[in-house]
Amino acid sequence: MTPNSVEKSSQGSVAEIGTNKSYSADAVSTHSYEDNSSDRRVKTQPRGLKGHIKNFCDGFKIYKPELGVDTSKMTDLEKANVNAASAPLKRKLKSRHIQMISIGSAIGTGLFVGAGSALSTGGPASVIICYFLVGAMIFSTVQALGELAVAFPVAGSFLPLCSRFLSPAWGFTIAWNYAMQWFILLPLELVAASMTIKYWNTSVNSSVWVTVFFVVIMIINIFGVRGYAEVEFILSFLKVIAIVGFAILGIILNCGGGPVGGYIGAKYFYNPGAFANGFKGFCSVFVTAAFSFAGTELVGLTSAETENPAKTLPTATKQVFWRITLFYIVSLTLIGLLVPYNDKRLLGASSSDANASPFVIAIENAHIKVLPSIFNGVILVSILSVANSAVFACSRTLASLADQSFAPKCFGYIDRKGRPLISVGISLLFGLLSYLAASPKEDIVFTWLMALSGLSSICTWAVICLSHIRFRRAMTVQGRSLDELRFKSICGVTGSYLGFVLNIVVLIVEFWISLFPLGADPSAQAFFENYISIVVNILFIIGYILWKRRKTILWIRAKDIDLITGRTDYDAELNRRERAERKAYLHSKPWWYRVYKFWC
Repeated sequence: MTPNSVEKSSQGSVAEIGTNKSYSADAVSTHSYEDNSSDRRVKTQPRGLKGHIKNFCDGFKIYKPELGVDTSKMTDLEKANVNAASAPLKRKLKSRHIQMISIGSAIGTGLFVGAGSALSTGGPASVIICYFLVGAMIFSTVQALGELAVAFPVAGSFLPLCSRFLSPAWGFTIAWNYAMQWFILLPLELVAASMTIKYWNTSVNSSVWVTVFFVVIMIINIFGVRGYAEVEFILSFLKVIAIVGFAILGIILNCGGGPVGGYIGAKYFYNPGAFANGFKGFCSVFVTAAFSFAGTELVGLTSAETENPAKTLPTATKQVFWRITLFYIVSLTLIGLLVPYNDKRLLGASSSDANASPFVIAIENAHIKVLPSIFNGVILVSILSVANSAVFACSRTLASLADQSFAPKCFGYIDRKGRPLISVGISLLFGLLSYLAASPKEDIVFTWLMALSGLSSICTWAVICLSHIRFRRAMTVQGRSLDELRFKSICGVTGSYLGFVLNIVVLIVEFWISLFPLGADPSAQAFFENYISIVVNILFIIGYILWKRRKTILWIRAKDIDLITGRTDYDAELNRRERAERKAYLHSKPWWYRVYKFWC
């Protein structure tokens, strides 16, 4: 495809991949689903209870937007690009929703409970260093994702873009890898929530609490993306308040302002020490830190349901990650100052054991009554927040798989309210695995379920970085200017290379730790409990190759990559003028404001 074949996009002409044919840009515009014909029909319904009931029932009917494009002669990849660009999802997410969704999905048990395991394994210095390094890796990864999501705010975000910029084989693998992660996370979080309740009540069977939480999650997601977003906003806000409150309390306790004990300072960095278990302990914390940030890519997955992605996503990708990094670094530094890494309550606890939370332990060490229960309530909120996000992410992933013909077409059923109903139902169906908590073999089952999704996020982030690298390469090869982009990654393509390399390093380190586990003898069981997800991904690729056979495409050349379908705006001159106006405006402001706007 030559650069000239896609010029004059503002006049409504879009070229197909590798051909001279063109079709209306309006037909594949990311705004094509804004057709409110169903809403207009709803308004004509009779008022009163009968009318409201009819409107409610009509909302569940399938909504099929007119593409205005003949897809009969297109390749599977071309059809997938058109489907992703025209998915009838609703743009109801505001900036506050996007930021809190990403914060809420990343700040959960990985911070509140998992940090305890990291502290006991590597010591406080390892925790601070590793979480900082992973925070930097995630920042560059999500900057790359932000650039792609603003340029292509299509359904499924990076999932169909992986097929577009790498190959359908890689897209198939990473999409099912991502779906598997959220499939498994929902029942795990529901069980974790039921176990957290035992902090206060051990007489009620865990299955009762699983049922209560399952029904709540189901009701929230029936209300669509707006209902999910509002609940997530509230839950995430509570978590942010808790972390800020703990930071203030931690400083007071460290300076000797608690009910008991005097000045603590950095004594735990000297006794028992700043590092534990040597280099292997450090590497174990590095892997744990990477797992703790799982879910932060949700900011990109929401692009097709965001009101104004060109304005909202750039701010969200910058602000969210600075906030997450600050929340992690500040709170974990205080944890390292308040809790020694050899505290017995940190050892041998599961990731869902609230009693092993270093936040709760720090408060209990200060002999502050009631507050441990309050913070345990925050942990419960965090668990439910992640479970809520699991249904959202899994349902959108399944719908994207259907758009790309990687899953049954029924998975792509989207109703007039913009809800992928079938995919939501399947996601909730997997949540029923949480009733295995009543089984005497629950530990074995959930250990292997967790193993299946263990490295999913690492693989996803690596592919996002690689997709951004390929996107920039295609822009260069096809003679397109970067001025066409409404938002460019702060880290540029160099940041994507760095993010990709660091993600590969995490996989290598995890491979080493899986072969030679810390404090245990090498065994096949220990290896596969940590690394089986990589084996499953290899099987996904092999399965795709066997499925497609001669039609398999393992790598798309840069000159053949589709840079047009689903693009919101690529008027270089208009973007250049807007950028000049913004630059002139910033120059009129103080230096500190310019620095703030650059990073936030």
